[in-house]
Order: sequence, then C-alpha cells, then structure tokens
Amino acid sequence: MKNILAVEKIEKYYGNEENMTKAIDNINFEVREGEFAGIMGPSGSGKTTLLNCISTIDSVTTGKIMINDKDITRLKPKELDIFRQNELGFIFQDFNLLDTLTSYENIALSLTIKGEKVENVDEKIRSVATYLGIEDILNKYPYQISGGQKQRVASARAIVTDPSLILADEPTGSLDSKSARLLLEKFEKLNTDLNATILMVTHDAFTASYAHRILFIKDGKLFTELVRGNDTRKEFFNRIIDVITLIGGDDNDVF
Repeated sequence: MKNILAVEKIEKYYGNEENMTKAIDNINFEVREGEFAGIMGPSGSGKTTLLNCISTIDSVTTGKIMINDKDITRLKPKELDIFRQNELGFIFQDFNLLDTLTSYENIALSLTIKGEKVENVDEKIRSVATYLGIEDILNKYPYQISGGQKQRVASARAIVTDPSLILADEPTGSLDSKSARLLLEKFEKLNTDLNATILMVTHDAFTASYAHRILFIKDGKLFTELVRGNDTRKEFFNRIIDVITLIGGDDNDVF
C-alpha cells in the first residue's frame, strides 16, 4: 500500500530570536493507506502542533509534509482551500456543528462546499448515516441530540466526501465512556470495512488502544512508536500505559 502521509524532517518554531520555542524538532514518519494511527504525548509535547501542521491549520518552519504525493507546505492559500475540500476530513473534540442546521444539513454542507452534484448528495448522506447509525436523527438539530450522536454526525460530515486522510483531534474528549466506546467502534469499522486512513491525536490510552499504531511525541521529538500487531486491545492498552509511564504523561492519561 502507498503512503497517504509522509512527514519529512519538519520543525516548527514560535517566537523571535530573543525568545524562541521549538515546538517540533525534526520529526519524520509515514502513514500508509488504510492505516489507523494515533499520536500521543504529554501536555506541551507538540502533538497538537504536529496535527495542526498536517491539517494545514498551521505551517512548518522547515521540512515538508506530503499527502497523497502532494507537498502541502508549498501550496498557496487558494490551493490549500481546494486541497482541504478534496483530501482531508476533520473531526474535532467540540463537534463544530452549526446549530441552525439539521444533522442532515450539517453533513450536506461539506458536500456542497466541495461542489458535489446535487443528485448525488442524498445518497451519499444516507449511506454514511446508515454506516454510523444516525439515520433516525438526520432531521434533528444539534441541541436535540446527545454528545455521542453529535460526534457521529461530525464524523459523517468528515467522511462523506471520501477524503484521503481523516484527522481526528481528541474525538472522544467531550464524550462519556459509553459514547466514546461506540464512536471508536465506528472508527474501527470505517477503517476495516471502508479502508479509511485515520490519524488521531489523543491523550487517552483507552482511546489510543483502538488504533493499530501509536506514535509517541516528547519535547517536540518522536520518542518511540508501538505497533499493535496481533495484540488484543487490552494487551495493546497495557503496552501504551507502560510507555506513558515512561515518558511522564498527564495525570489522566491512564484512565
């Protein structure tokens, strides 16, 4: 399988010459097509900065980021807008749904922005809604549904355009344990059945245990990585806890 994402020698600096902070320090890694990968690290480790650079929200100081064989660090603003619409799907911790639109309309919005043909919109929405188990809430507004349902609507909005790479930033951070488990099971299904490529940032070991590979970031550098292989999810969870303990994760990383 080909690389969907290739991060090559990237560095990110903030500040000026008198007060310079190196948020990312020479990070290199790849994510293959159909892979479910995670990024973990203590607060201030650089994991969010890394995701922001990959998602084109922020830019790198040096190095390059290849997504589907295109160097996004060289794209101009208008080119980036088109690239995001066609290649990336975003899932945020706080859902980012529009309160004045129904679930159906929130999902449709990403297709409209992309310029999808009108005759294809309904079929695409209902197909992904069935897959994520939200068919019965398509006509409801965000205030009428639970947090877990909101995140599944947000997930539907992210994948309905069939992006090359789905970027999830703390997707279970606002969910209770039952809703989080259900969402993660849906992620697994998307990855396994639809070959969706997912890169997820999380501080939570339980959430991370659903991924197939975890990259650990410490002090802006790639510290180590774990591959799940033939481990059960529980076995992988325990290995993740061992690394978190080693690098000094946040107090709630083990829960």
